[in-house]
Amino acid sequence: MAKTQLGARVDSEIKRLAEARARDRGLSLGDYIAVLVQEDTEGLRQRGLDAAERFLSEHQDVFDEAEDADRRTRGTHAA
Repeated sequence: MAKTQLGARVDSEIKRLAEARARDRGLSLGDYIAVLVQEDTEGLRQRGLDAAERFLSEHQDVFDEAEDADRRTRGTHAA
C-alpha cells in the first residue's frame, strides 16, 4: 500500500511519550501512530475498555474488601 506523509504538532512531552511507547512495541513512530489509528477505527481500544469495565463491575466487591482490610491494618498498633 502506498504511504502518505502526515504532519502533526504536539508538545514535547507527548512526542517523548509516543517515541518511548513506539520503542517499547518495536515500532517506528509513524508505524506506532498508524497502529493506534487502526486499533481505534476497528474498535479494539473500545472493546478493551469495555472488557475492563465489565471486569471491574463483576469484581468490585473483591477490591472493596481488600481496601477495607488495608485500612483496618493501617490503624493497628503493636502492643
